[in-house]
Amino acid sequence: MTLSLFDGTDAADQWTFDQTPSALAKLRNHWKTFFTEGDLILVSWGLRIPIGFWAYDNGNTLYQSDADEFLDRAIIWPLRHGMKIWNGFDNLDHSGTVEWQQPRSQEHTISVLETIARKYGSQTDAGIVVGIKLVNEPISWDDAYRKVRDATRNKSLRVVMHDAFMGPSNWMDLAQQLSDHRALEIAGFAIDSNLYQIFSPDDQPLTQVEHIRKACNYSAELSRPQDAGLPAYVGEWSGVTNMCINPDGSTFGGASCSTYGCQCEATLPTEQLNDGLIQQIQRYVEAQLDVWEGSSSGYLYWSYKAPGAWGFKECIQSGFILNPVTSRKYPKLCENHV
Repeated sequence: MTLSLFDGTDAADQWTFDQTPSALAKLRNHWKTFFTEGDLILVSWGLRIPIGFWAYDNGNTLYQSDADEFLDRAIIWPLRHGMKIWNGFDNLDHSGTVEWQQPRSQEHTISVLETIARKYGSQTDAGIVVGIKLVNEPISWDDAYRKVRDATRNKSLRVVMHDAFMGPSNWMDLAQQLSDHRALEIAGFAIDSNLYQIFSPDDQPLTQVEHIRKACNYSAELSRPQDAGLPAYVGEWSGVTNMCINPDGSTFGGASCSTYGCQCEATLPTEQLNDGLIQQIQRYVEAQLDVWEGSSSGYLYWSYKAPGAWGFKECIQSGFILNPVTSRKYPKLCENHV
């Protein structure tokens, strides 16, 4: 998220960064300054805070700990501003072979999640921490749900699982099994999806009109589990597409163009974007917001601070997102694109 932190090192991920000289001092300064209470001015409803397992148990690893100290501080801020938090147990920041499915790794995951549940799932924190996400973008399901539910005293807490890129509807049977296993347990289980249109090869050639149409069609996939009693969240989304715009206003998928006056979202800093490109980003963002607000239990923008349309703060300042986010410059876009 902050490439400057890696300056002067040859680290490729947090695993290798944490082994470099003065790594802990650099990390502590980053945790102290990257997101502060003053940043809550734009985050009007709530936020999700990802944290790695090593913050709670870095035994037999080379990760630096101490991040939980700053999470504890951050959890106090929303209480002062009437906001809510999702505590997200995030991806392992160690590139290479995935070994999370191994029994020992999954047992370690569950043990850390129980620690998080006991620490942040108390009744005292019930007005602040409203959800714990088990793991972000997993490749398979584990049995952590019941362990986390048993470890928390706040029974209104949402235990959230990422859909493993299978779509929320594919988790409805599991939700029903959990409901049958223990009365009212389904009330605590929720599913979330990370809905981007930038990484898949199928998304690369789309025009912005096609991106908007695809966003509008997410409504059905999100509504089905909701109608069956399974809360479905959009845990990550952004305003970024692989899109260029011609001087005549037509768009196409790509990262480069040769026509004079053509611009591509991926290659320019925000301050250099022309009005046509800004308007196309606004349309895409507002179409998604219409779907999330009409068909999901909630949504979280990725991320608060990041370049261009990846960053919520940047989007507000550049006009990609209106403030408040319920405002619309282009109302009812989906009615014209489905």
